[in-house]
Amino acid sequence: MEDFKIIPFEEKHIEMVLEYEKELRKQEPDTYYWEPDENYKNALFGSFSDSRFNTAVSYIAVRDDKVIGRIDASLISSRSDASCCSAYLDWICVLKNERHNKVAQALLDELRKELKTKNVSLLIALMANNNEAQRFYKSVEGASIHDQGIWMDI
Repeated sequence: MEDFKIIPFEEKHIEMVLEYEKELRKQEPDTYYWEPDENYKNALFGSFSDSRFNTAVSYIAVRDDKVIGRIDASLISSRSDASCCSAYLDWICVLKNERHNKVAQALLDELRKELKTKNVSLLIALMANNNEAQRFYKSVEGASIHDQGIWMDI
């Protein structure tokens, strides 16, 4: 059932992404604890002109002019390594009613393809603490699960 397409998330898609975010919360009200309000909308628009987002790589999965999934990553630069050879997977999510249709895998494949063009050799992700996400990550070809993540407030 691959009647969807993966496209780069561009500023012109923000309204579609906002509708996706609202639908995500309808389908999983106990998972997402903030609403895509006017502040979020303004922040999204601002991210396309803010230099802090220059290393962001973002794609959306679209079916019938509706976003059904999204993936976002950022390049990691380190002077210790004297290179930019890693990326951090910040977000991958597919609407609950669209899961198990290879949407997440298609998003990840497109992201990996783009990261290779940027000479990225490693994609780092924190694994969500839910069984469905963990099953997905364990199924990813070329992935290994190790280390533990830590969140530090700044």
